[in-house]
Amino acid sequence: MRVPETDVRPRDAGSTPRRLLPDETPPIRAVSRPPGGVSRPGRNPFAALPLAQAFPLAVIGGVLFALSFPSPGWWFLAYPALACMLLAAMGQRVRRAAWLGYVAGAAFYIPAISWAGRYLGPVPWFALALFEAVFFALGSVAIALAYRWVTRVLPSTAGRVWGLPAVVAALWTGREWFSGSWPYGGFAWGRVGLSQSESPFAHLAAYVGVLGVTFVVVYCTAVVLSLALVVPRGPGVVLRLPMRVATAGLLVAAVLAVPAWPTATDGSIRIESVQGNGPAGYFDRATPGEVLNAQVAATDVDAKGVDLVVWPEGSAEFDPRQQPVIASALDSVVDAVGAPIVAGAITQTPSGVLHNTSFVWTANGWQSSYDKKRPVPFGEYVPDRWFFSKIAPSLIGLLQRDYTPGTKPNVLSVAGVKAGIAICFDIVDDGLTRDMARGGAQVILAQTNNADFSGTDENLQQLEIARMRAIETGRSLVNISTVGASQVIDPSGRTIDRVPEYTATSMITDVPLGTSTTPATVASGLVALLLSLGGLLTLLACAPWSRSARTARASSLSSARS
Repeated sequence: MRVPETDVRPRDAGSTPRRLLPDETPPIRAVSRPPGGVSRPGRNPFAALPLAQAFPLAVIGGVLFALSFPSPGWWFLAYPALACMLLAAMGQRVRRAAWLGYVAGAAFYIPAISWAGRYLGPVPWFALALFEAVFFALGSVAIALAYRWVTRVLPSTAGRVWGLPAVVAALWTGREWFSGSWPYGGFAWGRVGLSQSESPFAHLAAYVGVLGVTFVVVYCTAVVLSLALVVPRGPGVVLRLPMRVATAGLLVAAVLAVPAWPTATDGSIRIESVQGNGPAGYFDRATPGEVLNAQVAATDVDAKGVDLVVWPEGSAEFDPRQQPVIASALDSVVDAVGAPIVAGAITQTPSGVLHNTSFVWTANGWQSSYDKKRPVPFGEYVPDRWFFSKIAPSLIGLLQRDYTPGTKPNVLSVAGVKAGIAICFDIVDDGLTRDMARGGAQVILAQTNNADFSGTDENLQQLEIARMRAIETGRSLVNISTVGASQVIDPSGRTIDRVPEYTATSMITDVPLGTSTTPATVASGLVALLLSLGGLLTLLACAPWSRSARTARASSLSSARS
């Protein structure tokens, strides 16, 4: 008697198998393989984590990222921080990805910029932190979509390990570029690249700029994550694990093997940088002349061979062309030291426009000047004052003066050299940094007033930004503050001189003069633009625009989850 055969075709759960007729043969099931010959694993390696796991990862990632900035400045924590934030966003739906990104951004910014509430209390501090967290949320959505959409277009192991991380890193870089540009000129504080000023990756800034360093660090982290997640199932996995670890190590080694840009110097200039430690804060209630007198007292007028004296932002207080007392004090320093002085003051045009100005004063008086191009929103001016006065009238009322952005070049000729001038917040602006290098600056003078943030980490964070600018431009940089941290940094980012914070003193340093042009000063703006647009356009190109594509994607996700 013939034994009937059973149909082996797939069937719905609970259905009864159909018996084959005597002349039928069992069907053969085709095995589908994606391009590249790699079998699809049974589970999507980039599937979204449950909220109970993703939420703490977002918080931990934000906190670790804050710790990578001063203080304590543990730069290496940026890597696990990025890994946590990427894992939290990976594969999430839009709304959940946005909230997780917002949580990570808040967990980062609230501790990182706690200095914003030093005098004005928690309102401006939390307002800025929570507003900037919105950009983290937007970036998290884009990255979550990349892990869902790009993997559909690049299903091979190579695509997921090497191609997908490039898109993720470009999207992160684009988010930093956008938040550093908008609104009101943006807030570039807290970029991944800025956390690496003391790391082995810092020298890459000379090639690709700060945002380029961000891309490299995020890319390496995302590749390591992909190597950990995209693991073939079945026998032999243990044997493949050492190879994946070795691949990650080779990637990092290849990046670190890039040599430091060969910066060239030609001669030096002896600069006396004076930290007066006067009552320069907005709320110090200093009487006119106190800050100026502190600077004069801290200047070593007996120093020998000084070519240039540099004072910090606002150190002369007011325009010496309008105040004979100030002009007389400056003359006494110039005559005693035998060198010109670069100082800062509030100046006013005949039409009443206020500027935060850096000027050169010689034995012949006022020589040239630069007006700050990046006054701080809600610090040195109030944008849309009519609107914000209705929201927080008491806080906005404290800011009675509005400084106007300057238009003059930020390179001044002084003591026979060309000096790039950065007044406080100018140092965070990528474009102004490139302008200094392209304008022929041989040394950068970063004048700042950190007195409003005494006892906080703001001055240390700003110092690390200045350090990255020195590497990026291949120029020595004198970071001189009213209260500290004041240091002289060489083109490699190494500190060659410093003075204690909150101490009235000066440092006399032979500062090397830079002559080379780094790739970053030529093309870092273009690199940042190409990365930002490239990541966004790639994401949009991989989006499932058609109904059939969305249906297929939903089906594949459903199959992966089952």
